[in-house]
Amino acid sequence: MQILVLGAAAGGGFPQWNSNDTTARRARTGDPATRPVTQSSIAVSADGARWVLFNASPDLRQQINDNRQLHPAASAPLRANPIAAAVLTNADVDHVAGLLNLRESQPLSLYAHPRVLEVLARNSIFNVLNPAFVARRPLDIAEETKIHDQSGVPLGLSVSAFAVPGKVALWLEDAAAPDLGTREGDAVGLRISAGQASFFYIPGCAAMTPALAARLRGAALVLFDGTLWRDDEMIAAGVSGKTGKRMGHMSCSGPDGAIAAFRGLDIARKLFIHINNTNPLLVAGSVERREAAAAGWDIAQDGMEIAL
Repeated sequence: MQILVLGAAAGGGFPQWNSNDTTARRARTGDPATRPVTQSSIAVSADGARWVLFNASPDLRQQINDNRQLHPAASAPLRANPIAAAVLTNADVDHVAGLLNLRESQPLSLYAHPRVLEVLARNSIFNVLNPAFVARRPLDIAEETKIHDQSGVPLGLSVSAFAVPGKVALWLEDAAAPDLGTREGDAVGLRISAGQASFFYIPGCAAMTPALAARLRGAALVLFDGTLWRDDEMIAAGVSGKTGKRMGHMSCSGPDGAIAAFRGLDIARKLFIHINNTNPLLVAGSVERREAAAAGWDIAQDGMEIAL
């Protein structure tokens, strides 16, 4: 199984288009310690030829152009691409907006929890994904789903979706409803398998529960929510009044953070992904990055390739 990190940043990417802090300015000058990062997405292949997207970033067109694995083969038809399917973990803008890049009559299958498929169906802009070419298929909690292309040919990957603590996408929040209108299916994690190999992709998670810890224990690889280094990070930076928990993300550091929560889970490789532009993990050589590395964490980077 081949895993390709297309984008490692949270919504807005890095540097975010309207961010004018010191780190963003460094990134725009080409400082090698602050490499630009596109918005969160990975691609996975069981055979190196047919690829499945996991989340569709607004930066998808750039990500396809930047990664040769997603280029059409020289012998392919005039309209072709090795992306055969897409799987969504939620309805966040940074995970669904990229679907609009896939509208050029390319046969695809689209998998998501029924809650997310319902949201897409209600928003008419996603009708540009012509149903004659794009098959929308449910990804149900607690059931393993074999991923097929639009015509029903298996792609060699299986996905098991499971609920994780989180919240409804920002653009769907209902301030008058309990938990902002959050329902089952608004935040899921995925176990992705090909043959005997498997790994976990969880770009959004608000807390580590005993059930989640038990599920992850002993895993070969986990790509996990690295949105904020500390819960009040955006407040301290003066760019937002929201904590990480309010946004549906646990922090990387602190007694309730991911680094502490993963201790003792015996996971062979751990990577932070979906990293916000305010997070000092984006700065090579930062104290925070050294702390994460000392705890056994890597930082996902655009273009990173992993084989399992």
